[in-house]
Amino acid sequence: MATGTQPAHLVVEQFGTVRRITINNPRKKNALNLQAYGDLTDLLNAADRDDSVSVVVLMGAGDFYSSGNDISAILTSSQSVEERLETSNGKLSNMVKAFYSFSKLLIGVVNGPAIGIAATTVILCDVLYMVETGYFYTPFSALGLCAEGCSSYTFPKLMGRSKASEMLLLNHRMSAQEALQFQVVSELFKSEDFETKLWPRILKYGELPIGSIKATKQLMKRFEIEELQKANQRELEALAQRWQTEEAVQAVMNFMTRKSKM
Repeated sequence: MATGTQPAHLVVEQFGTVRRITINNPRKKNALNLQAYGDLTDLLNAADRDDSVSVVVLMGAGDFYSSGNDISAILTSSQSVEERLETSNGKLSNMVKAFYSFSKLLIGVVNGPAIGIAATTVILCDVLYMVETGYFYTPFSALGLCAEGCSSYTFPKLMGRSKASEMLLLNHRMSAQEALQFQVVSELFKSEDFETKLWPRILKYGELPIGSIKATKQLMKRFEIEELQKANQRELEALAQRWQTEEAVQAVMNFMTRKSKM
């Protein structure tokens, strides 16, 4: 069943102790604008405080998880560059922190392509399931930008240095099969099996003792939180510098021009 007033482009549903948050912006392949950044942050933080919630599941509507940052919204903003950076970096910082500081079970169901910030943040989830036709794509250098969402820390740790460099520097598109090979995701599923096979299993996770999960998760992340905080801050500082370069502005414009012709 749905819960309360729904924020724009995000659908919230509660199934027992499992709360499902679905990114729902199909016209833009579930792209995330700054409003969605703030709303998703608030939803994650609220679920973490809510005693009726043991598990949060993130997924996208339709056949896309999310195409990442809604760059067109940034380019058409009436704010100055400095104002845009201050606003966007603040919201981005808070959203990324909401992922890595979440104390309960956070499951990512990557039901299609996950691009840019959508890829880097969903990889911060505790468990990832991915549809066989999905992929991860982080075209930061193609945009003249840099790593974000703690990916400068998480990608090398998960994938090894060479594959992480291929992803973050060379715009490699990681298929679902490759994501499983490099242990980025736990399991692949067919899209038609989600409701009948994967979802019932996730609902069972909601019956596990939440105190036990929180205790073990805290032990597992004991030495990691500080590194994630540092990575988040360093990336935001570098990102702010990149957005102010002519190289990045031109690369983003070229990217948007190519995209409009597709």
